[in-house]
Amino acid sequence: MTTIYDVDTNSLIEKAAEELKKIKEMAPPEWATFVKTGVYKERPPARSDWWHVRCASILRTIYLLGPVGTAKLRTRYGGKKRRGYQPPTFKRGSGSIIRKALQQLEKSGLVSQTVKKGHKGRVVTPKGKSFLDKIASSMVQHVPKKEMPAEKTEHPKHEGKKPEAKEEPKKPKHEKPKEEKKVI
Repeated sequence: MTTIYDVDTNSLIEKAAEELKKIKEMAPPEWATFVKTGVYKERPPARSDWWHVRCASILRTIYLLGPVGTAKLRTRYGGKKRRGYQPPTFKRGSGSIIRKALQQLEKSGLVSQTVKKGHKGRVVTPKGKSFLDKIASSMVQHVPKKEMPAEKTEHPKHEGKKPEAKEEPKKPKHEKPKEEKKVI
């Protein structure tokens, strides 16, 4: 059984984003075309499908970290704020984007709210887990298998001969270091 741990993270998120585009509840909000993803960013995302990629990434993060809330995800999707000559500082990501994405994932049935061992947050439902695992297993099936290299056989021309060692140029044993001229 293949899980999300067995495949490349970036390609898993890309494939999951493609699958999320097909779900009706996962349509990006109107404001998603001109919003920044955090205070630390200077411009909005350049990709047109960034909303689905972010939702897929959030779904994978929830799968890995268990009950997760907006605050932890804001920290996870934060970054360095450049402040000119001052040293950069860490700023958290946009809470509104994360909240809306979580609400959409919850509406589509991939995520649900729970309290687990005193931790309140969202966890992946069995539907969401199978969603990601199916994508991971389809990715493994499409990867071509590596062929084992054939045993090295010697060429008949070189059979029984030892490879010749290259000689290094000889250096004189007692070489005086060059003196530097002092300019006054």
